[in-house]
Amino acid sequence: MGSRVASADLAQRAEYLAQMGDFLVTLSLTGTRIAIALVILGCSLDAVLYPEHFTPFLALRIIASLLIYAMCLVGNTEWGVRHIYAVTVTWLLVPQIMISIMIAVTEGAASMYWGGLLLAIFAASVILPYGMVKNTLFGVISFFIYILACLWHDREFFLVGSFYIQSIFILMVSCVGILGTIFNEWVGFRMFQLKTALAGKVEELQCVNRNLLDIKGQLLQQEKMAALGTLSAGLLHEVNNPVNFCLMAVEVGLEDPLIAQSSSLKECLLDAQTGMRRVQQIVSDLKTFAYRGPTEGMDVPFYFDKALDSARRLSSHELRPVRVTTDLDPNGLVRGDEALIIGVLINLLTNAALALVSKGHADPLIEVKSRWANGRLHVSVCDNGRGIAPHNLERIFEPFFTTRDVGKGLGLGLSISYSVIENHGGRLVAESEEGAWTRMSFDLPSGEDHG
Repeated sequence: MGSRVASADLAQRAEYLAQMGDFLVTLSLTGTRIAIALVILGCSLDAVLYPEHFTPFLALRIIASLLIYAMCLVGNTEWGVRHIYAVTVTWLLVPQIMISIMIAVTEGAASMYWGGLLLAIFAASVILPYGMVKNTLFGVISFFIYILACLWHDREFFLVGSFYIQSIFILMVSCVGILGTIFNEWVGFRMFQLKTALAGKVEELQCVNRNLLDIKGQLLQQEKMAALGTLSAGLLHEVNNPVNFCLMAVEVGLEDPLIAQSSSLKECLLDAQTGMRRVQQIVSDLKTFAYRGPTEGMDVPFYFDKALDSARRLSSHELRPVRVTTDLDPNGLVRGDEALIIGVLINLLTNAALALVSKGHADPLIEVKSRWANGRLHVSVCDNGRGIAPHNLERIFEPFFTTRDVGKGLGLGLSISYSVIENHGGRLVAESEEGAWTRMSFDLPSGEDHG
């Protein structure tokens, strides 16, 4: 556990340093412009403190400014971006060397320009986030350059009291700068961690919101389906009564001796009887599919072949241009919710039929097969349509995913079917070869052991 946390922390720190590198490029290049401005403005100090050195100091300041500007140009290159820390330390040392030369030329350890060294050290440590090690190195180099400047002016510089005072100040400012760098690094990394955590929480919240919207859509759809089922149950009951009256009237008419004398009239009544019985069967199928009583559940035995017949009748309009063949196990007694399984079969059959019709296949075919294995009835619905693209095959069971045009499908059918089969203890599996075929397979529990 501890090793995983440590590795995650190291990965976060590496990402933080990468981002700080990008930030330092901008900050360093901005710092070069500020440094050039301060170097040039220092001419006013030269004019007041050391007017006799104004001209050579002006030339020195111009050279230093040009060198800093050159480093700015280097920092804008691809190489400079990769080595921005080295570029930054280099241009920071340019004003330090310039100031040290001025110290050596003027009063050595007694020169007022030692304050410029302090300014550069402090600015580098507080403003530029280039790390504790580099900040320490910069402070040590600055102090070493100051000692060389004092030595250049007077070999006995160590006898001057101001040297020790100024050295202490330089070292103190360097230490403060190092502490400031450590604090800045800690605060920066902590802020980065909080920012990363916040971004993760925002992403989680967005994902939760998307899921809630999906769930809301599914609930709305379920409410619509429930309302439609209740409405359909009452409507089908009302339709069934006049159909029964008509069927009874036709049957009475067939018993009339006058009808027997007219073959054409008898044929018409027989056709009407066949049609009425078909309407009765369709109404019965619809009632089974659309309405489930409160005492019914998921553990009711039924025959799969009858459920398939109901599904075929209810989807007969879509299946009209398609040839449907069946190869079913004769013992098709399964257990579950017949209405829901009919719904799954309707969804699979209509999806296959729509795929075949849209492809314009010369011989559109749907094959339905069932076989027993390991106490479960394994069912497959296969079509010779256009198949499913691999990138879509991975997503077909996602809610609201559809490849149909807007308004021609909600993308809920297969998602709901997947849940139905899952609730029956099985799995709905999709297989396909793009441009050749698609097979949807699922399994149902046996109804033989139902008590």
